Amino acid sequence: MKKQGTLIKLVIIFVLLVITYLPTFKWMIERFEETESYYSHGYLVPFIALGLIYWKRERLKQLQASSSGIGFFLIAAALLMHAAGLILKIGFISGASLLMALFGLSLYLGGAAIAKELFFPISFLIFMVPMPRVLTIHISFKMKLLAAQAGTVLINWLGITAVRNGSIVHLPNTSLTVGSPCSGLRSLIALCGLGVLFAYVADLSRFKKFILFLASIPLALGANILRITMLLWVARKYGQEVATGKFHDYSGMFVFIFALAGLILINKALQWEPKKQST
Repeated sequence: MKKQGTLIKLVIIFVLLVITYLPTFKWMIERFEETESYYSHGYLVPFIALGLIYWKRERLKQLQASSSGIGFFLIAAALLMHAAGLILKIGFISGASLLMALFGLSLYLGGAAIAKELFFPISFLIFMVPMPRVLTIHISFKMKLLAAQAGTVLINWLGITAVRNGSIVHLPNTSLTVGSPCSGLRSLIALCGLGVLFAYVADLSRFKKFILFLASIPLALGANILRITMLLWVARKYGQEVATGKFHDYSGMFVFIFALAGLILINKALQWEPKKQST
């Protein structure tokens, strides 16, 4: 009977939470569905968070639920943040307040021990909350200039003459524009999330976990620079139409596969320990 009452309470809270944050969910979905979205991975994030909670299910069963008054104040603060985000029309504030509300609920309904176990799965949801558009535009602009510059240097090293003008790279037979979709920001956001996930589940010390997460950043940047270099090489050899056609689309998969393989190798390297010689 007690379990049934708890389940009913959780269902009611879930429904109220969805209704309260309906405008925020709508805003998120709009950003996920944009033509040049940096958050097309957003749909996967809640399922990964739920998977992490399921992974911890045995540990959670062993903990005794209690209640913490701090959780109530966190929920109240989150709702105020949400209201401010709606009034100011800043979706990121509302999205961030959702995470605070969820953590406050875990504290209020489960207590400190359960909230501690749920902290990472809840925090991981930040990867589905799109950054403010002005910030993504600024970062994307800087990153596409970096990718264009680095790609130009590499293609020159390969013996192909190229000159960069802003985000446009001029080749002897054509020119290639490094647009926002090729800036690498999309893969950087997704791979940072993957790096955090890898680090969390890896059997490593906290320091090595931090190194593994940080490695996701240069891996994402490096993979995108290699992609730009490949596109420039194809444009020089086979023309702009080939480079910007199917090769452009499929090469995007290369970025993810390259970085994923890099994370796996770095994880293996961090786990390696020299064998102790027996005396």
